Amino acid sequence: MPPQMPHPKPYLDQEIEPFGEMGKEAIKTGRQVVRLGVALLFIIAVMAYTAIHAGGLTNNWILIIAAMVGGYMAMNIGANDVANNVGPAVGSKALTMGGALVIAAVCEAAGALLAGGDVVSTISKGIIDPALIPNTDTFVYAMLASLFAAAIWVNLATYVGAPVSTTHAVVGGVTGAGVAAAGWNVIHWDTMGQIALSWVVSPLLGGAIAAGFLLFIKRKIIFQQDMIAAARRYVPPLVAIMGGVFAAYLAMKGLKHIWKAPVWALFVSGIGTAFVVYSFVKPAIHRKASLLENRREEVARLFTIPLVFAAALLSFAHGANDVANAIGPLAAIVSALKDGTIATKVGVPGWVMWVGATGIALGLALYGPKLIKRVGEEITELDRIRAYCIALAAAITVLIASALGLPVSSTHIALGGVFGVGFLREWLMAKDHQRQIDLAAAGGPPEGIDPGLWRAAIAAGDLDTLDHLREGQPLSKNERKAIKRVRKRALVRRAST
Repeated sequence: MPPQMPHPKPYLDQEIEPFGEMGKEAIKTGRQVVRLGVALLFIIAVMAYTAIHAGGLTNNWILIIAAMVGGYMAMNIGANDVANNVGPAVGSKALTMGGALVIAAVCEAAGALLAGGDVVSTISKGIIDPALIPNTDTFVYAMLASLFAAAIWVNLATYVGAPVSTTHAVVGGVTGAGVAAAGWNVIHWDTMGQIALSWVVSPLLGGAIAAGFLLFIKRKIIFQQDMIAAARRYVPPLVAIMGGVFAAYLAMKGLKHIWKAPVWALFVSGIGTAFVVYSFVKPAIHRKASLLENRREEVARLFTIPLVFAAALLSFAHGANDVANAIGPLAAIVSALKDGTIATKVGVPGWVMWVGATGIALGLALYGPKLIKRVGEEITELDRIRAYCIALAAAITVLIASALGLPVSSTHIALGGVFGVGFLREWLMAKDHQRQIDLAAAGGPPEGIDPGLWRAAIAAGDLDTLDHLREGQPLSKNERKAIKRVRKRALVRRAST
């Protein structure tokens, strides 16, 4: 019998494993190249598309460049800003990444095209006085510079995974370009002061409202012995509140360019929608709740459909509003080149709106997942109850701020809501920690445990040491400190601030 040859598998494994890692990197690099290639093709298509519509204009090359920059800015809006609308739904697993991208892309484009408005403001938030700009050429170059600067900043923020306000990016670009064009007197400093105030107020307000709703749900539903019965009672009105708030939000923000709703109309639409939603969802939730187990994860499933609708409506309203960040300066340049005048509000040509809407949807599809994961998964763990609180807080905060005349950022509000629910979880965990310490103090040290060490651990609030003392395994001082640091920061990723 011929001698047996050694099995080659170990050698194959040694060769295949490094090749596998290299293959993964090659696939990752290939995807990046494809995304970049598609983005460049879009910019080239915008250039050709604009050239068709720029015929007969003097200096039409400026318009072509401006349109390319506008398309670039629109892609950056889709890549960065849309994450705030769908991130919590994806992080809570109410939506898959693919489903979120499809819903957001369709709703963003629909919002931009259907409700983006026939007329937009050329100066975002009215932060500069166009009458002080020396001439039309200077105005055109200032708008082009502001749009390009904002696009570069949002692109860099997206690259490092930082959610930012694209509206405030445009505000910063217009401010800098305005000062360069006409000096410091061109700035409306009272408006700038309101915007700066919103940087502090909006995330705090969004976080407080989100934390308030989460605390209510925990105490009225999650902390109850019979969570299913509590859910039957409280989930229908909670969903109805979301329906009413989003009806008012859509009327005020999503449709404001085609219908300027008075305050009473917002109130009536919100209340009416809430009653209609309640009448429909109450029997549905009662039926669904009867099939669930008495566990938090099961109760959270009742918020799935409201979260999907919230993501869609937030995306529609965002597309209707924030498309102006890309096409506002571009429309201003079109008007200035055609009419030779500087206007504060201009009509939007259809082809300009298509550039903005397509760019937002494409940017979301190509580069949106990175920021969606950051908002939905990497700051704090989200389930569907927490995601519901964040979405509802975002809409309520915008309504309150708009009623007060305070310009706010949906990005800041959404992030404030995410941090708000995370910090509430830490606070509740700390309370539970203290409750266990108090119980240990009341019960006294177990038999065989040094009373002095037991009392010292209680005085320090060191539950980890108490647990280990019960098991006969006291911790060193450094081990106790390390456990405390991990426990304190286990629920919120501070680096994301």
